[in-house]
Amino acid sequence: MKYLDYKEQREQGTFNFPIAFYHEMPHSPRYYMPYHWHHHYEIIHILSGSFHLTLDNDTNIYHAGDVIFITDGMLHGGTPQDHSCIYDCVVFDLQILMKDNHACAKTIHDIMDHKIIIHNLLSEFSPSIVSIVNDLTDALSRKQAGYEFITQGCLYQLIGTILKEHLYEESVYDEKSSDHLNSMKNVLAHISENYYNSISLNNLAKIAGMNPKYFCRYFRNMTGRTPIDYLNYYRIECACEMLSTKSISIKETAISCGFNDESYFIRTFHKYKGITPKQFVKTKF
Repeated sequence: MKYLDYKEQREQGTFNFPIAFYHEMPHSPRYYMPYHWHHHYEIIHILSGSFHLTLDNDTNIYHAGDVIFITDGMLHGGTPQDHSCIYDCVVFDLQILMKDNHACAKTIHDIMDHKIIIHNLLSEFSPSIVSIVNDLTDALSRKQAGYEFITQGCLYQLIGTILKEHLYEESVYDEKSSDHLNSMKNVLAHISENYYNSISLNNLAKIAGMNPKYFCRYFRNMTGRTPIDYLNYYRIECACEMLSTKSISIKETAISCGFNDESYFIRTFHKYKGITPKQFVKTKF
C-alpha cells in the first residue's frame, strides 16, 4: 500500500456529495504532506503554528489564520514547521456548484478552465474569508442535520466573496513553467510507482528531460530537498503507513520500501522521524 500517490487517487467525499474534510494534528496519518496533485480543489486553513508549503513553483511559510486556496492540477506539498501546527483541509469537486445553477455556470466554468486564477492566499486582505471558512469547516466537522446545505452555501459564499473582492487574476499562460511542472509530475509519478526499486539521480533527471545538475537545482528549489533526499523521505513516509496499517516486521518494511539494508533503514527512519521504527510502532499501538 502506497503512502500517497503523487496523483492522488483517494475518493473525496461521496458520489453525491464530493466534499471531504480533514482536521490535521501531529499524530494524524496525513499530517506531513508529500508532494502530490489531484483534480479536486482544496482549501487549507492554518489554525495554529506555521506550515512550509510549496504550490507549483512558489514556496512560502503560512501562519495561523491563513487560508490557502489550491486549484485542480496544482502540485502541492510541505511540512508543518513544528508540532504546534494544526490545520484543516477541505477537498472538493467544484462541479458540485454547477448542479441546476445557470446563473453561476459561466463563472464556475471559467474557474474550472483556468481563465480565472484564484489567489492562493485568500485571508491576507479579506477577514471575511476566514469567517466563511470557519463556518464551512464547522459544518463539515459536526455533520449536523442540514450540513450539506450549509456546506454548499459556504462554498457559494466563498466564491462570491472572492469575485466581489477581486481575489483572482485573469489567466496568463507560461509555457516554459508549465512544461517544467509537467516534468516534475512525471518524476513524482515515477517515484510513487517505483519507490521500492533502485532509483538513481540520472534516471530521474532523464525522466524530467533535464541534465542532472539543472534537475537537482530545480528539484531543490521546488521541494527544499535534493531528489535522493526526497526519495528517502517518501520511502520513510511509505514505511510509516505500512507500520501503522499492517502486521509487518521492520525487516519486511525496509525491503518493501526500497531499503536492502535493515540497519540503514533504521538510521534513515530515525533521521526523518527522530525515533526508530520500533519506537514508532509503540506510539501507534
